[in-house]
Amino acid sequence: MQTVLFTSTIFGPIHSRRLGTSLGVNLMPNDGKICSFDCLYCEAGYNAQGPGTTGVPKRETVKKLLKHKLEEMKAAGQKLDVITFSGNGEPTLHPQFKEIVHDVISLRDQHYPEAKVTVLSNATMAGKPSVIAALKLVDNNVLKLDSAVAHTLRLINRPTSPNVLPAGIIEDLKAFNGKCIVQTMMVRGEHDGVIIDNTTDAEIDALINAYLAIAPQEIMLYTIDRKTPEEKLVKVPVDDLKRIARHIEAKTGIYVQVTA
Repeated sequence: MQTVLFTSTIFGPIHSRRLGTSLGVNLMPNDGKICSFDCLYCEAGYNAQGPGTTGVPKRETVKKLLKHKLEEMKAAGQKLDVITFSGNGEPTLHPQFKEIVHDVISLRDQHYPEAKVTVLSNATMAGKPSVIAALKLVDNNVLKLDSAVAHTLRLINRPTSPNVLPAGIIEDLKAFNGKCIVQTMMVRGEHDGVIIDNTTDAEIDALINAYLAIAPQEIMLYTIDRKTPEEKLVKVPVDDLKRIARHIEAKTGIYVQVTA
């Protein structure tokens, strides 16, 4: 079974295809996965592997470990473009997410004021007041919307709650008044005999309507890059991504970043 990617609370720095040199903050367990989605393409594996035994890190632990790492990197003269909340599940599920965001911004300001703070979120908690307040503070509020079609979103992202549907996510994202980046994973393949393809004309038209409603500052289109739990998924060719991006830009006027 494919298992979690990260065995520490602070990891990296690593090179991110979309963000540059990134130091990661994993607010989920170091030996398990906790997420409100169970995506077919998740590099950290399926939720079935369990939450592990270490639990989520405490606020003070995150602060202490990040401070130490930033001081170490600064002393070594290392470059840092971004501090990224990512890891073994959905970071906004952490009960002290808002407080930790404040700590991370403060430490960034002290050690790498030029670096950005980014949160990669699946948007399932984007309607919670404390999460909204925290996400409005960060430089890059990156929120997932892989499909605006209910059947497709539930097929690809497999939310753990039956109440998570595109319409609700779109409404939550509209509340950010454009201070967000919408990230969409383009994927094709098959799961349990069901064809998966969120690049069809109907899917893209639905996404365009969603993007127009949300009015984000930017859209990120990308595709799978590493091994996925569902082995019958395939990478969408870069030429297809660029064609889709041009179409979305023409219809919305919103910049689309393509990462293959």
